[in-house]
Amino acid sequence: MSPSLLNITPELTASVATKTAAVKVLLTDIAGNWSPAAFANSLGAEDMVLTDLIVKAKLPIEIFSLDTGRLPLETYDLIAAVQKHYDLKLKVYFPQAEEVESYVRQHGINAFYDSVTLRKACCYARKVEPLKRALAGKRAWITGLRAQQAATRVGLPFREYDEGNGLEKFNPLSDWTEKEVWTYIKQHAVPYNALHDKFYPSIGCAPCTRAISPGEDVRAGRWWWENPESKECGLHVKA
Repeated sequence: MSPSLLNITPELTASVATKTAAVKVLLTDIAGNWSPAAFANSLGAEDMVLTDLIVKAKLPIEIFSLDTGRLPLETYDLIAAVQKHYDLKLKVYFPQAEEVESYVRQHGINAFYDSVTLRKACCYARKVEPLKRALAGKRAWITGLRAQQAATRVGLPFREYDEGNGLEKFNPLSDWTEKEVWTYIKQHAVPYNALHDKFYPSIGCAPCTRAISPGEDVRAGRWWWENPESKECGLHVKA
């Protein structure tokens, strides 16, 4: 959905208030009992909700982002807006140059279109490896994942053990709906990616993201040439 089409009802307002209170409790618990903890901010709508809650509560949770080198201009604009709005400089992690160079030399600049294997190899170099460095030494990490986002995320728990990274993983917005996310953003004047107003509900790298049509699944614009069951980059796949 486009944020401009959202109709905020009393029911939505009440639901968001209840769920926001629960998320605040969980974030406070993470900060107090799972330090050092970090929040992986992919700069999507859900992540901006968590950014707003963490910053306003002044919680000692590190907030970082992954710059793959192929993000849309609008995402970089949002990084700048976050710094201006919250006086927050995101800790940004970049891919290892040698890994990206090796991938491109062997397979080509846009080889991720050729097969799921090559697409996941690109995601590994640009996302998964940087994430491992970002999480090194942490006891827990936080994501903005929601259970309703994709077939691969059905039944998403609020807390799980991340075997691949060897630490606890928290998904505070697991039970939130898309409308609840946007209600919070509108009510609190949270900055967000301008692509959301152009029917981009899920935003990743520019070559792997497109707008969706009304009625399409919210993840339909990500790796649209693949089956829904394979649409993960490797950051959130269980070992």
